[in-house]
Amino acid sequence: QVQLVESGGGLVQPGGSLTLSCAASGSIANFVVMGWYRQAPGKQRELVAHIISGAFTNYADSVKGRFTISRDNAKNTLYLQMNSLKPEDTAVYYCNARRQVISTLAEYWGQGTQVTVSS
Repeated sequence: QVQLVESGGGLVQPGGSLTLSCAASGSIANFVVMGWYRQAPGKQRELVAHIISGAFTNYADSVKGRFTISRDNAKNTLYLQMNSLKPEDTAVYYCNARRQVISTLAEYWGQGTQVTVSS
């Protein structure tokens, strides 16, 4: 069983920075894709950023230039560095991981961590 444990959420002022971590219970080397999603109040969950095993990254337009996704295989951890935070970034952030299991795609989610950007 794969578990994803998130940390790093909290309250930060606009323009501030925050780094989220997602620690996996085992090796993340075999995850094809890992990513961060977020869900703001009254809105559907949306993709923030993801990183593919080949190191390709993709970001939502709203966070390009401000957020950086990375993975440390030695630490079995996914990160999201968030800079120049805006109130619109306020949401619950979820870690996601996907890997191939025989002919199917397995998907895992973290519990979510609250990020609040406010003065």
